[in-house]
Amino acid sequence: MPKTVPQLPGVEPSSLPFSKVVEANGFVFLAGQIGDAPGSGPVSGGIEAETRQMLENVGSLLRAVGLDYSDVVKATVYITDFDEFQAMNAVYREYFPADPPTRATVGVTRLALDAKVEIEVIATR
Repeated sequence: MPKTVPQLPGVEPSSLPFSKVVEANGFVFLAGQIGDAPGSGPVSGGIEAETRQMLENVGSLLRAVGLDYSDVVKATVYITDFDEFQAMNAVYREYFPADPPTRATVGVTRLALDAKVEIEVIATR
């Protein structure tokens, strides 16, 4: 199956220097998502609020291509402060309560828009 870039509601394909979603060979790759509300920077309320909004953003993209959280097979989380790792994990578990995807968590010094956490996921059909 060749690479396809699904048209997403409200997203002009040429408006970004990357694709938010790409599908190839039965896998669906989502670009990194932070905990930002549409049209603004990261939500206020700390790591828990950012993690919840980040995962809501992932869910919106998954639903736009006919998938959901149970279809995610791999996640990579980037976090700026490992002292907040447990708080991030507590929210993450709400979205992946059973049979969670494999995951790597990477400590970084800075993320886009000064977010505290970012995630990229791979899902399968």
